[in-house]
Amino acid sequence: MKRIGSTILILSIFSLHCLSQSAIPFLKRRDTTTQLIVDGKPFLILGGELHNSSSSNLNYVKPLLAQFAAEHLNTALASVCWDMVEPREGKFDFSLVDGLIKAARANHLRLVLLWFGSWKNGVSTYVPEWVKTNQQRFPRVQRKNGQSLDMLSTFSQANVDADAKAFAAFMAHLRLVDGVARTVLMIQVENEVGNSPESRDHSAMADNALKMQVPTDLTDLLVKYKAELVPWLREKWEAGGSKTSGTWEDIFGTGDDPDELFMSWSYARYCGQVAKAGKAKYALPMYVNTAVSTWQKAAPNKVGVYYPSGGAMPRTLDIWRAGAPAIDILAPDIYNFFDERPAEYHTAWNALFIPEMGRDESYIGRIFYSIGQYDAIGVAPFGIESVPKFAEALGKSYELLASIAPIILANQGNGTMGGIWLDKDHPKKKLRVGSYTLNLGTSRSYSSTTPEYPVGIFIQTGPDEYLVAGRGITVGFTPETPGDPIVGLVSVEEGKMVNGHWIAGRRLNGDEILSGHGLRLDGDYTIQKVKLYRYH
Repeated sequence: MKRIGSTILILSIFSLHCLSQSAIPFLKRRDTTTQLIVDGKPFLILGGELHNSSSSNLNYVKPLLAQFAAEHLNTALASVCWDMVEPREGKFDFSLVDGLIKAARANHLRLVLLWFGSWKNGVSTYVPEWVKTNQQRFPRVQRKNGQSLDMLSTFSQANVDADAKAFAAFMAHLRLVDGVARTVLMIQVENEVGNSPESRDHSAMADNALKMQVPTDLTDLLVKYKAELVPWLREKWEAGGSKTSGTWEDIFGTGDDPDELFMSWSYARYCGQVAKAGKAKYALPMYVNTAVSTWQKAAPNKVGVYYPSGGAMPRTLDIWRAGAPAIDILAPDIYNFFDERPAEYHTAWNALFIPEMGRDESYIGRIFYSIGQYDAIGVAPFGIESVPKFAEALGKSYELLASIAPIILANQGNGTMGGIWLDKDHPKKKLRVGSYTLNLGTSRSYSSTTPEYPVGIFIQTGPDEYLVAGRGITVGFTPETPGDPIVGLVSVEEGKMVNGHWIAGRRLNGDEILSGHGLRLDGDYTIQKVKLYRYH
């Protein structure tokens, strides 16, 4: 009897092990987009990133997580710092990680954990004391004048190995404590890496690496995906004759731009090795984030001076793709140029995830735009715990988006969804969604003292049916398929989604629509369901 009981216990443990490995979150390609699959279903991250130090003390972070849950967030992004989990080499303390997971579960929140290892904002401020104080063993980036910077060099294998060992221990522990409950959805590897204030590391190790042959992993990718490469990179490669062998200078020339390619490869290889070590223990989806600043467009020839050199910038995405295959997503932190940044990171091979973004109310429109227009798997404004007015406004938008999330996720990748924001400078837009073009405008005039941020997300749910959600907008319809040219409204209902089912409210076929031809979403957030017909 004792042996039978032991056998059952062993089988139970084996079944639990198989479950934890087969059901962990993963990324899945669907049509023209990629989705995050959690517990067997697509998941939309409606998140917020905590300030860097908020998760360093459990008493401090617990009420913040409760606040996040009250504001309708479903996911918190929180840092895990190398110096706190490995204060002495080889001696690990994961009590903060365990407490963070427990607090998230108590508030029915998911987590995305940010590994602040070798770099945070490109600087090595979160490495342990035993790393910081041993520059001979763990060398730093050097400037042209030989001065060392507070940045671990990517060209030191000792640096890579120490970080990877700690990260692997962290991921092994995460699998142990969360492999079944799966509170943690994804992992960020490092934070906003890049060399600054010069275009590259000038240490002896870096100088030697620059003289070496460009790895075939990179040249093979350049050849294989030549037609798909970011135009800037393709032009740099073609300018040197599209060579497939040679040193970095042989293939890409000299100067700041080739330095950026060189550093991008070195950071990608470093982060990729760290990610690979962690995935060997627990294969959660992993991403790197990049500070895509204003200066990358305003001063493109000031690499390393006005923005860090080596991060996964829009023009170096292919370098990272080749250099870090263990990294699943290259993610932008977006504070500027929001009308174009999402498109640059939503590619045939890269999912759009925005782990950091601005936190004034105008960014709520950017959330609708990213999710509706570019199938973002998630968004997370930064540091919302310190801006309660914005957090409250964000919560209202998340409450709406959460209610229609099943419909959003069902329509990702098939061309039947769109999203916009309007502002004083752009009060009107046209947007093709499915078989109609939507003529969009503001539902009331702006006031100089009371700024408004109209937003909308639009989903075609049938041949002549749409679900429209948002605030402060008007919607007209122009057909894009053969047939009668004029569009009328059969019916307009306001309502709400409850557990994926439409609960109808008022029928709005009177003064609440635009002369029988369009929708008006006045006031606060609302959802309307419209059925169209055509006549001549």
